[in-house]
Amino acid sequence: MDAVPALDEPLKKVLGPATAKVMAEHLGLHTVGDLLHHYPRRYEERGQLTHLADLPMDEHVTVVAQVADARLHTFASSRAPRGKGQRLEVTITDGSGRLQLVFFGAGVHKPHKELLPGTRAMFAGKVSVFNRRLQLAHPAYELLRADSEEAVESWAGALIPLYPATAKLESWKIGKAIQTVLPSAQEAADPLPETLREGRGLVPLPEALLKIHRPHTKADIDRARARLKWDEAFVLQVALARRRHADAQLPAVPRRPKPDGILAAFDDRLPFTLTEGQRKVSKEIFADLATDHPMHRLLQGEVGSGKTLVALRAMLAVVDAGGQAAMLAPTEVLAQQHHRSVTEMMGELAEGGMLGGAENATKVVLLTGSMGAAARRQALLGLATGEAGIVIGTHALIEDKVQFHDLGLVVVDEQHRFGVEQRDALRGKGKQPPHLLVMTATPIPRTVAMTVFGDLETSVLDQLPAGRSPIASHVVPAADKPHFLARAWERVREEVGKGHQAYVVCPRIGDEEDGAKAKKKSPEDEAEKRPPLAVLDIAEQLARGPLAGLRVEVLHGRMQPDDKDAVMRRFAAGEADVLVATTVIEVGVNVPNATVMVIMDADRFGVSQLHQLRGRVGRGSAPGLCLLVTEMPEASAARQRLNAVASTLDGFELSRIDLEQRREGDVLGQAQSGTRSSLRMLAVIDDEEVIAEAREEATRIVAADPDLERLPALRTALDALLDEEREQYLEKG
Repeated sequence: MDAVPALDEPLKKVLGPATAKVMAEHLGLHTVGDLLHHYPRRYEERGQLTHLADLPMDEHVTVVAQVADARLHTFASSRAPRGKGQRLEVTITDGSGRLQLVFFGAGVHKPHKELLPGTRAMFAGKVSVFNRRLQLAHPAYELLRADSEEAVESWAGALIPLYPATAKLESWKIGKAIQTVLPSAQEAADPLPETLREGRGLVPLPEALLKIHRPHTKADIDRARARLKWDEAFVLQVALARRRHADAQLPAVPRRPKPDGILAAFDDRLPFTLTEGQRKVSKEIFADLATDHPMHRLLQGEVGSGKTLVALRAMLAVVDAGGQAAMLAPTEVLAQQHHRSVTEMMGELAEGGMLGGAENATKVVLLTGSMGAAARRQALLGLATGEAGIVIGTHALIEDKVQFHDLGLVVVDEQHRFGVEQRDALRGKGKQPPHLLVMTATPIPRTVAMTVFGDLETSVLDQLPAGRSPIASHVVPAADKPHFLARAWERVREEVGKGHQAYVVCPRIGDEEDGAKAKKKSPEDEAEKRPPLAVLDIAEQLARGPLAGLRVEVLHGRMQPDDKDAVMRRFAAGEADVLVATTVIEVGVNVPNATVMVIMDADRFGVSQLHQLRGRVGRGSAPGLCLLVTEMPEASAARQRLNAVASTLDGFELSRIDLEQRREGDVLGQAQSGTRSSLRMLAVIDDEEVIAEAREEATRIVAADPDLERLPALRTALDALLDEEREQYLEKG
């Protein structure tokens, strides 16, 4: 955690090369400091010593007793058909009663040698019943050499830390290694400023490390956790606060719209009024654009809340001020779709330099990797001369050849699909740093926004525009109730009969060689013994079976861009009834006439992803219907997840559920490109208050001392957190 040599000591010097190698490869632990910050996942209580006469069922107990006898039996079993199975039965007594211990298989050798009649030992395990007799199966035990009461007391009352372990390194071996390095904890430099620590009643870091690994009481654990959570929250928030502080020092060109410019003309031609939310968020964005340092704003909005319109108005404000705006989309389908909807919304205002274009019109160009050479040259020319005020594109925008006349705003759609470097490269194309607006339709709980997007100011669009319809969602248990699935296809036919359209979403394309490229199967796959349903198979089955006679089309990521666009155009024009697709339709595809979506193997998708997909229906005036088809049994966690999605349309509520089900590390997972999560103790959802308070403290400290000159231990902790990859992640935000 800091530069004190004791904590920087490589583990191979302290624990030996073999153990150190396993720790590095399987747990990502390299130094003494890393190991000290590998915290127990939970603690086992050995329980107070129990008399054999009154053992409770199904509880962990610890008993001190003497071995009365031990017998080794061999038996035949499915694993050892030739009678080679081994079972060791040990009977122990403490004067008040007797108890049977059993050990099986390879686990019999050590106790067979050690638990000889007359040996006294402590045994800890869970009491169960076998053949109407109480027993402990595979108990942990410690031989009592001397009859020392003290050893018995301390061993029995101890809280035993259980560590995140691997098959190569059991928890107790990690515990022993930590025991070896624990004295170094005294050397840990404390990153929290003393006034902050004392003001919040937090224990010093060395004490917290000792108490987390060797607690005497539950209160010790609570105090240590409270302190270590603060460390994580605070150091991360200081990193983000410094980022915000540095950004605030950068110069940018203020961009203010003209009172009678293209933005005013655009607003005049809108066939509806903006929602209260759209007005409020636009005001925040325009205030940022008018300042002389770059805007860094995250625009969160439920699917269909009108984010694209808000972003377009920001882009037009920049065009008004003589600049250019670029919108970066994650896929060609989406870039083409945005280009279509932007030019439709703008009408003659998008026909700059063309016959029939409005007088203050600009050009809106599309730039994707698969464009023909001539169209591409034309688009590049428009950007270089400044004739094109708005460009919408994919990664192709980032290439060296692309030159802007005066790039003033970058809008990034669906942030989580973009690499940090790509966004940075685009920002580097401005003469001065352009303003940045990041849009996401994945609702992010406030604390996660503060943690993952902590260097961006956040705006939230939480109202749906007038005229949007509610979406009803239902789980279809295909295995338990096959007639429900038959009814689902009837519902699709009914909607098509009314002149509407439908989506059917599958997890897989279906033309992969050798099944799904012999991918490692998840436990659920193993349980079901079948690969996820595939677009190509399902489309064929539907066209021949329950949806025969309807116009069924297919869309997936491996199709040629032109073919994908042609399919989307036909579907949007109503020339296809049913689109069987992968999640390529997850973001941005807008077909108001589509009213029903059937998601096959819905349990294979994440909660937020299901919510995103569902947002593709009910975009017009007719109500939407989303059917979540699954074969998972009622009691499974997967079914609970689907029930949660079906029960609420509140994306923020669902993202909380999603986070609670995934490990916290995943929240920062994408941000960290595979490095270990820096959040080991902090739970992003539960520790909302800690994060919010840490953010305030961090902002205050950085404002007073941006380079942390007066806080060297905090600076060191920051350097440890911000290894190369993370530094870049935060830098490029």
